[in-house]
Amino acid sequence: MHNRKKYQILIPAVLWILGGIQIIRYMMLGDMTALLTVTILELWFGLAAYASYRGNCPFFLLLAGFGAGICGFFTNHAETTWFNVIYLYQAVAAMLGGIIGTFQMIRKKEKPNRKWITPTAAVLTMFLVFLAVWGVSFWRVPGKQEAEREIWGVPEKFDSVPAQAQGTVEEFAYRTKAYATDIRDVTKTAMVYLPAGYDNNKEYNILYLMHGTGDDEKYWLVTHPENKTMLDQMIEQEIIEPLIVVTPTFYVENDCKDDLDVLTYSFREELRNDLMPAVENHYSTYAGTADEKGFSESRDHRAFAGLSRGAVTTIHSVICGSLDYFSWFGTFSGSRTDAKYFQETLQSEEFQDLPIHYWYISSGTFDFALPGQIVDYKGLLRTEPRLQEGVNISFDTYPMRYHSAGNWHISLYNCLQKIFTD
Repeated sequence: MHNRKKYQILIPAVLWILGGIQIIRYMMLGDMTALLTVTILELWFGLAAYASYRGNCPFFLLLAGFGAGICGFFTNHAETTWFNVIYLYQAVAAMLGGIIGTFQMIRKKEKPNRKWITPTAAVLTMFLVFLAVWGVSFWRVPGKQEAEREIWGVPEKFDSVPAQAQGTVEEFAYRTKAYATDIRDVTKTAMVYLPAGYDNNKEYNILYLMHGTGDDEKYWLVTHPENKTMLDQMIEQEIIEPLIVVTPTFYVENDCKDDLDVLTYSFREELRNDLMPAVENHYSTYAGTADEKGFSESRDHRAFAGLSRGAVTTIHSVICGSLDYFSWFGTFSGSRTDAKYFQETLQSEEFQDLPIHYWYISSGTFDFALPGQIVDYKGLLRTEPRLQEGVNISFDTYPMRYHSAGNWHISLYNCLQKIFTD
């Protein structure tokens, strides 16, 4: 009996130790929303492991293993980060312990004892508390006008009910070059959102909006039409002013398939030399002329935002490469830029005196990009005196969101309320 108890405590002890390490690592990151989420999860895993030990119920370990496996799947990425690999270690340990222990129980015809009742009740209580804490944030109040840091989703009426006056989305073709490779001529397309009542005699703010890896220029406005519905509603309800939205792609045919990061830098040339002149010569923006002078003078009326690798493109090609043309920014679930690069580019002689009006950053608590974003964000604040947290830069972490369309939908909703403001 004594040896069996020693065996039973081994796997729970491993889960507790790994869970403690995970909590400490998130404490060091310093994001309270993510820390609270991880702490609740680890307590849940720990209580399940304790229930398996106290009640001779090894199948409770399977519950902990399943939960840790799901967390590990969503919060790690083979190409970019294994920050949350501890979840995978916990999943393997718990599943092995649960399978082996359950098999031995069956083989020896053992039964759970009554000591499982209290820890099991604790597991269920923790789970209900977890749902209650985040559930309050998830419920979307029908009359709510503004999203806050604590909520999961955009208020329902903004993305599910078509506005009475609807804008249009059209395809826009332009000529450019393969700047990352052989500089050959290429024809590309972007999607353009025009607000209801668009008038060529009026001037409009313009937002360029980039997709992520594996998607294309249709992502924001066609593949996910709820974003277009949201734009229409926010304009109709006068939450934001009418604006033009352009959704290009960083892809250039089949170039750089083995190293897409090259495109996050080379897009700068396409943007400045080809896309912007073509778009803003055709549509009515604040640029008096579609050239360097016109773009520089109208930078206060121009924004760029993107998700995932599109966020990295926003940083490399726009914030750090075209600050003279843009002054409003949004980066969702992506960064991959250290403080040294920020300092070298943003504080270059060309950009050092240009104001940054607002930079909105966001991620989800289960987004694999989150740890890297936090590290880069802190490095940015240490080295860039023009950015003051809560004044012209902010970082929102959405509870329970992962690297997904729902995450970026609410990111766009919040970002639209930060850009082009007085």
